[in-house]
Amino acid sequence: MTAETLVRHKTARPAVDFSSAPEMKPYLEEPKAMYVGAPGKHGYLKLGFEIDPRGKCILRELDRRAPLIVQQELYFDEEMPDMPCVYILSSGGPNVDGDRYQQDITVRKNAFAFISTGAATKLAEMRYNYSGLIQNIVLEEGAYLEMLPEPVIPCRHTRFISDTRMQIAPSATALYAEIFLSGRKYYNVGERFAYDILSVCTHGERPDGEQLFREKFIVRPGNMPLCTPGILHDYDVFANVVVATPPEHADRIYEKTEAFIDPQRNMAAGISRLPNDSGLLYKVLGPEPGPVKKAVRAFASTVRQEIKGRPLPEEFPWR
Repeated sequence: MTAETLVRHKTARPAVDFSSAPEMKPYLEEPKAMYVGAPGKHGYLKLGFEIDPRGKCILRELDRRAPLIVQQELYFDEEMPDMPCVYILSSGGPNVDGDRYQQDITVRKNAFAFISTGAATKLAEMRYNYSGLIQNIVLEEGAYLEMLPEPVIPCRHTRFISDTRMQIAPSATALYAEIFLSGRKYYNVGERFAYDILSVCTHGERPDGEQLFREKFIVRPGNMPLCTPGILHDYDVFANVVVATPPEHADRIYEKTEAFIDPQRNMAAGISRLPNDSGLLYKVLGPEPGPVKKAVRAFASTVRQEIKGRPLPEEFPWR
């Protein structure tokens, strides 16, 4: 990679503060070891994708602060060999109490990109504070983004909050997926739903500020058992996929996507429409991460086939 294809910007360290969120007020005690947002605990990542003068889509902007790491874009997608693929890594191991992260991702006009993580995001046991993540995703006209990270694994007494804000031009498409496990299911005697709290918010808007949709769920297993009918029942893995796309694409994706409850596979999936004709919401429940990831990837392939006319390739066998 040359200096002409990558520009690194050292911007001011952004603030990541969820102390005003009422659900996190019980978890504001300063950690006894490294303080909240200490060096190495305040990760920042800025990624900017654009079409270069040769017509190639590249990672133009990159700024990274430990423990978040991105090295460079790769081009391994056989169905879209001109698509830059980026893996977000962490040098700090699992998220611990007092960690604060921010990721700013911009996909410029007509650009496209695939983003994932190198491994599952592990949320360690927390005693004093919480871990927080802010994501700002901007898609300009005609932009296309696939964001399919590996699952989140919350351990005993995990406290985690995230806020993902997507600014989406009317002709752009963003596919954003999250997969949450019940915990370290096979660790010791098991840690199914032993975490303290997961607070997850995803919201979208137009470039002019028009609000499109907002979804927030707060899960406190200690307050209400999740393994009951009408909530998660016997399922251990929950996938939530947001597709922000123009109405004509959303209609065709909706018609091609099956909603089902399959007792033999012990899986279920459903699809609904986001408000303001802004896209779709797809959810999957299952017993293990493998089948759920496969269902999410099949849905993502349907989305790409509609938008780009090409399917997703087979997942790497070691993923």
